[in-house]
Amino acid sequence: MAPEPQALRIGVLNGPNLNLLGRREPGIYGSTTLDQIEERLSAVGRELSATIDSVQSNDEGGLIDAVQGMSEHVDGFLVNAGGYTHTSVALLDALLAVDLPFVEVHLSNIHAREDFRQRSLLAARAIGTIGGFGALSYELGLRALVFHLRRGD
Repeated sequence: MAPEPQALRIGVLNGPNLNLLGRREPGIYGSTTLDQIEERLSAVGRELSATIDSVQSNDEGGLIDAVQGMSEHVDGFLVNAGGYTHTSVALLDALLAVDLPFVEVHLSNIHAREDFRQRSLLAARAIGTIGGFGALSYELGLRALVFHLRRGD
């Protein structure tokens, strides 16, 4: 019998306006609420022996504080920075400062959107990016992050 995998802790960062999921532009972002996404992540986390700790903030400083505070007790981050994806050097700096792996996720395919949304300041330092699959992007990102952490590369 294979040994139980080591329990992991994953921090999930949700940026501005993601608290409005389910009613915010459903043609782009879908009808799934952030609470539903977080419930699904918790279920997948249990399957993967990972605990999920989620935070949502409309404030850039709140996200930075979350990165710094959570870094002491998580193994990596799943990040949907929302609009800060395209603008926040400070959030990138916080993620780099704590030196933990992170996966960037997006509900929509940012590369098929407006020009200003096609550039991510986080992507070049993320271990990977997943987008365009709606709420499933979070689950795919979580699975990829856990796989990365367990493989150790």
